[in-house]
Amino acid sequence: MTTDRSPEYLLSLVNELRKLPDETEWLEFKVNKADPQEIGEYLSALANSAALCGKAQAYLVWGIENGTRTVVGTSFSPQRAKVGNEEMQNWLLRLLSPRIQFDFYEVDTKGCHMVILEINRAFRHPVQFQGQEFIRVGSYKKRLKDFPEKERDLWRIFDQTPFESLIAAEDLNTDEVLSLLDYPAYFDLLHLPLPDNREKDSRGVVR
Repeated sequence: MTTDRSPEYLLSLVNELRKLPDETEWLEFKVNKADPQEIGEYLSALANSAALCGKAQAYLVWGIENGTRTVVGTSFSPQRAKVGNEEMQNWLLRLLSPRIQFDFYEVDTKGCHMVILEINRAFRHPVQFQGQEFIRVGSYKKRLKDFPEKERDLWRIFDQTPFESLIAAEDLNTDEVLSLLDYPAYFDLLHLPLPDNREKDSRGVVR
């Protein structure tokens, strides 16, 4: 899963993340350690912690020393990583519940290669990996069930999230999305023609 991000944006993002305090519950730095099982657990922990902290995204960044925040580069390449014969990204997505959005980005600076994993926050209920829910406590990854006060706070946040901020449907292609929206009415109200690649048939149904 990849969304276009320019190298300039990614480098600016890394620089801003490096300025944050050491124990940020929605951010983790690593150099080369990239065990798929641990990445999956971090996806759960960071997504849940982002929701607790009121952040839209959480980040796991390779190529930066955790203590000094020095850019040292990484040998990790998510595009080449596999679990058995399965691409790691597909393996991770398959074992997450719900299937939240996450994206790997790769960028180079001053001869150093970095990898950024951007993770969307949890919504509606805690994110699980292989049936287990994780959370960050300070700079440590823990099982959510071992911290009932954080679990209560997380559910309270989900209960207070406005309906308009929730996701109505997931994993839809463009045609499926358009079939659920009465978007021709929007163009009619503004007295605008439909886009060139959309037209109505004789019954007024958009094709």
